[in-house]
Amino acid sequence: MEKRRLSFWEVWNLSFGFLGIQMGFALQNANASRIFQIFGAEIHELSWFWLVAPVMGAVVQPIIGHYSDKTWTRLGRRKPFFLVGALIAASGLVVMPNAGAVTTILPALWIGAGTLMVMDAAFNVAMEPFRALVADMMPADQRTLGFSVQTSLIGIGAVIGSWMPYALTNWFGISNESSIGEIPLNLILSFSIGAAVLVGSILVTILTTKEYTPEELASFNDIEADKPKEDGLLNIFSDFKKMPSTMKQLGLVQFFSWFGLFGMWVYSTPAITHHVYGLPLSDTSSKMYQDAGDWVGILFGVYNGISAIYAFFLPAIAKATSRKYTHTISLTLGGIGLISIYMVSNPLFLIGSMILIGIGWASILAMPYAMMVGSIPARKMGVYMGIFNLFIVIPQIVNGLLSGPMIKYLYGGNPVYILVSAGVAFIIAGILNLKVKDS
Repeated sequence: MEKRRLSFWEVWNLSFGFLGIQMGFALQNANASRIFQIFGAEIHELSWFWLVAPVMGAVVQPIIGHYSDKTWTRLGRRKPFFLVGALIAASGLVVMPNAGAVTTILPALWIGAGTLMVMDAAFNVAMEPFRALVADMMPADQRTLGFSVQTSLIGIGAVIGSWMPYALTNWFGISNESSIGEIPLNLILSFSIGAAVLVGSILVTILTTKEYTPEELASFNDIEADKPKEDGLLNIFSDFKKMPSTMKQLGLVQFFSWFGLFGMWVYSTPAITHHVYGLPLSDTSSKMYQDAGDWVGILFGVYNGISAIYAFFLPAIAKATSRKYTHTISLTLGGIGLISIYMVSNPLFLIGSMILIGIGWASILAMPYAMMVGSIPARKMGVYMGIFNLFIVIPQIVNGLLSGPMIKYLYGGNPVYILVSAGVAFIIAGILNLKVKDS
């Protein structure tokens, strides 16, 4: 028995929750370092505050993947997980920019870092079951389309989230000015709106998508009939040892890809405000700094917008060449975009850099999953998606430990060199991707 082919709008609704998840994720990525700096973090400390997020992901993801494979409720198999994750992440979005309001309990910087930890863990809880849902609901020859639609929705949500602080200030007159140590009103409102959209978009997927029952899933040809004698939580370790060779090869590609992404997310704001705008790294309260920070949000929106557009072309490009070559070319272009930031002196020209980065980002979000799912036992889809997430969080942890000392002792305090290093990592990932066996 084969799975039913889904219409485009069924695929769209199935993945619509990703729009809200990525809107919140984009607000976090574009503004967390800015918030930490406002709360008093030194430039070489930024990556350490970000560390808690991937550490939580490394612990949470395989467990969530394992239990989402085993769960069946009246709501469904995967849906309970991304509903709970969305509710917790939405709460974090409200709390993070308001951390200064509860400084009588703990320093705002600590509260902000703790909120980032909880929020990122919640984003992970919501995100990976969505990827497993594509594999659950769609026949194998539709999965590239499924992951590409997810990537497009990720891009749309990220554009909205990244642009919102700029839009609130420049289109609606909401102030982006603040006193020393205080978060501007445009950021506070942006995070609150992001929380509402996150919950609303998740509900669209929950209300419009009916998951297959366990009996239906067991009847499909891509589900293995034999079940393991033992399938407890500790089996995650044996599953890790038995991961397919394609997944191992993609793990190296993911390592360098996400090593670069983490550096870009953490250091884009200080790198661009310092290297392109010429502002001192300690200047976090001036209007020029806030304007520059809002422009970084626009730039993040550009690369995410390009990724949303490029994602629609990925299936056709992959069909004309191969998924492997498509990913390698895309990563290489993304790496060139990151390196080019060092050569830019006019903020407007950074748009060109972001276009190239957006091509790489679109491919990172879609092609590794499209290449991997064909090599994974379908009944283990959730746990292997969780294990695969380790190849996302481990490079972020490594970058988080190394980039601060690298800036302080190797790069003379200039964070733009972290972006150059990120570009080199993208290109290395593209080269390694040529060795992946894509079945």
